[in-house]
Amino acid sequence: MERKKYYITTAIPYVNARPHIGHALEFVQADVVARHERQKRGDANVYFLTGTDDNSLKNVQAAEAAGVSTQELVDGNAAIFEKLLAALDISSDQFFRTASEAHFAGAQKLWAACKPEDIYKKKYKGLYCVGCEVFYTEAELRDGKCPEHQTVPERIEEENYFFRLSSYQQQLEDLIATDAYKIIPESRKNEVLSFIRSGLQDFSISRSVARAKGWGVPVPGDPSQIMYVWFDALSNYITALGYANDDERYQAFWPADAHVVGKGIIRFHAVYWPAVLLSASVALPKKLFVHGYINVAGMKMSKSLGNIVDPFSLVDHFGTDAVRYFLLRQVHPVEDSDYSDERFRDAYTADLANGLGNLLSRVTTMVEKYFDGKLDVMFKEDADFLKRVSQFIEVWEFRAAMLAIWEKISECDQLVDTEKPWVIAKSDRHRLEAVLSNLVVSLYNIGLALRPFMPRTASIITSAMQARPLVKSEPLFAKIDL
Repeated sequence: MERKKYYITTAIPYVNARPHIGHALEFVQADVVARHERQKRGDANVYFLTGTDDNSLKNVQAAEAAGVSTQELVDGNAAIFEKLLAALDISSDQFFRTASEAHFAGAQKLWAACKPEDIYKKKYKGLYCVGCEVFYTEAELRDGKCPEHQTVPERIEEENYFFRLSSYQQQLEDLIATDAYKIIPESRKNEVLSFIRSGLQDFSISRSVARAKGWGVPVPGDPSQIMYVWFDALSNYITALGYANDDERYQAFWPADAHVVGKGIIRFHAVYWPAVLLSASVALPKKLFVHGYINVAGMKMSKSLGNIVDPFSLVDHFGTDAVRYFLLRQVHPVEDSDYSDERFRDAYTADLANGLGNLLSRVTTMVEKYFDGKLDVMFKEDADFLKRVSQFIEVWEFRAAMLAIWEKISECDQLVDTEKPWVIAKSDRHRLEAVLSNLVVSLYNIGLALRPFMPRTASIITSAMQARPLVKSEPLFAKIDL
């Protein structure tokens, strides 16, 4: 039997820089699922967590480069991420920062809860990419560079604590192979299994205070060491619920039903995180959904290339729901997709302004013109249509769900073009009433289906259809001078 509570999280981004459209994608994808689950279970039974990773060495280096304190940098950028959530209508229940006391206490509790034999100290040398906050082997590099950031890693030599990941190889393989910890899509599951089967190496879980510049969560009982940022960052999923004090919220919502992350951090969530939880005797999350990247002209976004797409600018110019629409319909849910201004504008014009917006305008105009807005309509939910959309959300197929909705919009357009209400208005008022009533009910159901995806638009449509009198609608998506 499915439990009533549902807990979903996004990854917590580094706050060394402003957010880009890739962050927006993850927030919106998770938001669709959270809103959908609330419709099924009720608001009180769903918890949606977002936040920021304040403790990374990247943040320290970015602050040094900017000539400000690390605290000032993370506070400023975290505030911008929080503003982005508001700009995108993200319905998160908590914005959690890893600089908080609750997080420090919870991360230290998790460390202490791990089996003593799983944490040991040793001296070592390694190739470290600050961008990823991870050590790489020579074999994992591409032309001597980090495969993710295309930078030459730093050679590090020091004494740190290690976690005995190698002890959990078979257990992790079994959990993932059997979908006890389910990874979506299947291609990412296979990627993780391949990584596990290649042989897991113990990994460093602390840094010297000197190298961490004193920034981060102190290792319990050893003031010379700071927790490796990924050990502390991953724990945010439980520390935000009150793991430190075994709070009621933690008891109610953990384990997580779904973590939503980008492909670049799959190893941490699919391998390191469950291993630490197993060691600490904490229940494992149920599902890991992994999305791809949004590239620009086939290239990954980067400040150095100057190709960062600013989601705030898009929202300001086109509106919140237009941005949500693009991310859900025009971006593949799990594979890499390409962004261009032209592609965004084309989708906005064809599907929103000339598509959904035009349909709403045509229907409301005709109802007002021919019936003074007083059409006697029997509203009925289109169960098959709504179920189809819902089923796509359940399997994280956001683009397919949006396609199903736009097929319904096309059906309405075809009905208008076929029936020609302006013609039958002259001879068959009964037929006209039936056609327009059909269109009003269809638009109402389109509004219902859009609730998780484009909440503002959904509300406007359902309210407009139920209004009496039903009057010509204001343009949903204004024609923008492109």
